[in-house]
Amino acid sequence: MSKRRINKIAIIGSGIMGSGIACHFANIGVDVLLLDIVPRELNDKEKAKGLSLSDKTVKNRLVNDALTASLKSKPSPIYKQSFAKRITTGNLEDDIAKVADVDWIMEVVVERLDIKQQVFEKLEKYRTPGTLITSNTSGIPIKFMNEGRSEDFQKHFCGTHFFNPARYLKLFEIIPGPKTDASVLEFLNGYGEQFLGKTSVIAKDTPAFIGNRIGIFSIQSLFHAVKDLDLTIEEVDKLSGPVIGRPKSATFRTVDVVGLDTLVHVANGIYENCKNDERLELFKLPDFISTMMENKWLGSKTGQGFYKKTVSAEGKKEILSIDLNTLEYRSAKKAKFATLELTKSIEKVADRFKVLVKGKDKAGEFYRKSFAALFAYVSNRIPEITDELYKIDDAMKAGFGWEHGPFQIWDAIGVEKGIEMMAAEGLKPADWVADMIESGSDSFYSIKDGATYFYDIPKKEQEKVPGQDAFIILDNIRKTTEVYSNSGVSIQDLGDGILNVEFQSKMNTIGGDVLAGINKGIDLAEKDFAGLIVGNQGPNFSVGANIGMIFMMAAEQEYDELNAAIKYFQDTMMRMRYSSIPTISAPHGMALGGGCEISLHADKIVAAAETYMGLVEFGVGVIPGGGGSKEMALRASDTFKKGDVQLNTLQEYFLTIGMAKVSTSAYEAFDLGLMQQGKDVVVVNKDRQIATAKAHAKLMADAGYTQPVKRKDVLVLGKQALSMFMVGTDSMEASNYISEHDRKIANKLGYVMAGGDLSEPTKVSEQYLLDIEREAFLSLCTERKTLERIQHMLTKGKPLRN
Repeated sequence: MSKRRINKIAIIGSGIMGSGIACHFANIGVDVLLLDIVPRELNDKEKAKGLSLSDKTVKNRLVNDALTASLKSKPSPIYKQSFAKRITTGNLEDDIAKVADVDWIMEVVVERLDIKQQVFEKLEKYRTPGTLITSNTSGIPIKFMNEGRSEDFQKHFCGTHFFNPARYLKLFEIIPGPKTDASVLEFLNGYGEQFLGKTSVIAKDTPAFIGNRIGIFSIQSLFHAVKDLDLTIEEVDKLSGPVIGRPKSATFRTVDVVGLDTLVHVANGIYENCKNDERLELFKLPDFISTMMENKWLGSKTGQGFYKKTVSAEGKKEILSIDLNTLEYRSAKKAKFATLELTKSIEKVADRFKVLVKGKDKAGEFYRKSFAALFAYVSNRIPEITDELYKIDDAMKAGFGWEHGPFQIWDAIGVEKGIEMMAAEGLKPADWVADMIESGSDSFYSIKDGATYFYDIPKKEQEKVPGQDAFIILDNIRKTTEVYSNSGVSIQDLGDGILNVEFQSKMNTIGGDVLAGINKGIDLAEKDFAGLIVGNQGPNFSVGANIGMIFMMAAEQEYDELNAAIKYFQDTMMRMRYSSIPTISAPHGMALGGGCEISLHADKIVAAAETYMGLVEFGVGVIPGGGGSKEMALRASDTFKKGDVQLNTLQEYFLTIGMAKVSTSAYEAFDLGLMQQGKDVVVVNKDRQIATAKAHAKLMADAGYTQPVKRKDVLVLGKQALSMFMVGTDSMEASNYISEHDRKIANKLGYVMAGGDLSEPTKVSEQYLLDIEREAFLSLCTERKTLERIQHMLTKGKPLRN
């Protein structure tokens, strides 16, 4: 195993990509030296100050402005703003010698071979032999970049292609040069996965590598098909979005975000350098793309692309769409297809594909044509761009946000059906597909003993996908390890005495079946196992409690039933807190409301770095009722110091709930008091999360976990705090910052977190706080405004503030 360590990295080039990569290395604790060129002339501000080109602030202006802009961008490239202190900026005249002290040099300058070669020539003068040196290029051949460089340089040089934005997109392509040492590739492959949290894919040195080669083909294919099938851009985006497991931005909105010029640059590169590509003509730009390029309708960066935001004279905002026949903007048209209606009840995306390709309408034709083209293309790219088919799927999932890669979709439809669809379009797969069928494999993937296997083309047999040992993939083990299930959960035996409770309700909402599953998991673990994890691998951990159920009970004035339901939630949280076995919560994505409360009551949180956690109940007119209000009062109490600072501390925890604050990363959840330093941990690679949670649960059990004693020592401040809260909410209502109903909700929360109207600071039990929390929650459910908010949330999908 390599002993190489990355403590410091130099990033050369501070543009959008360079600054984004610098921020992500800072995210994981690496010291970053970010360098860029010096300006050639002064700007107006510098002239007014009497500065010269030799002043340090002028020399570092480009790099500092670029980093500042990156840190202000949304979504943020950094987990926590204070992490930016790990980045030191400089320029290529004064600071280039500092690269001698780093462990990795990464070039991220403009995509021009001559400029890259000049940069490498300068860097080699100062680079310490043995230091990694890579280029973040999206398509320039690696073999051309290191020409004329030393043997040590070439041995430690390769391409490392991040996708933008570097924090959020998981693909990390590693492209070897002619002389790259195998140990360098092995190290980067492991480092990308373990430390950067990426899906590492070693690609061949071919134009656009893997992700962009397939991704741009897919987009170009749709560009050509849109007119052939007489589809609008709204219809294509409807068909190529979440219904098939792709991002909401689908096709045309994605191009607007990325920039049409970026896509055209890559497409032209493929067209010019892949003359043997059997679908070369598809990479030619349709006329409407050429016209949009001439008009500089490049997307978000120029204010208009396939979509355009407008504001009428009356101030009404509208998003217009381009008509590809007239190239004029018009009001957006609704897209609706009978075939899509047939998939509405099909929860799993993989199960929809067979239905979609059987469609009798234009949607069915679209899917048959586009999937046939995609399947034929990817099969013919092996062995050109990679020798292993799973790398193509990994690249498309990690780089373009597809839930399923091309070969996985083909498997879902059926290999023979895919070939039949190709034949109908005059296409054919590569010869190895027929060889696979003849060898007895009727699918590209299979699952054995909880591991994923892929069809190895040279060996003509199924081989285990490498690198799975650090992962637990619930989809692979559920059938063989499930010990209990109901309509809302599946409980699996992960081995080594650890159980996992996996939510399987819609959007992982929490209702009676989920709570019953958690209780069952604790029952089983306390009887025959050593620890319990609450974790899943859906898009989000949980978006919270089933508010539809709450609305129905409140609307029907079934308050006894609602009281029992809330008490059941609270009791379940207390079971997690006070069970005889360690409990671990593994949140990721959205962990909101009740999903957050589950995490707050676990013995330990093992969170994915991309966790957006918060108690957001204010948005629907209530306070956290599953122990969240109690827990924030308890956590405030645990951090109290003598004097007025107690009120300030309590107010901070109050505002976390009252302002419905949601962390923008797991690291920010520490600042909000939702995660605790020294107890909770963060995992950068979400794929490792369940395995890491299991390791922590086992460690706690092996260390001799002891059931905690129920808390009766929570210090509440009573009337002193309650008065502070009420004065604050009265002032905010008087200033029209909040409505009368908002004031009512805030005062109820203040009552709970103050411990009621006790005459002096008093130590109380958790149960005391839970009881007044539940009472406050129920009283808010009797309010007409609360029911209106919940109904709005159910129908519109977003909170109503009034």
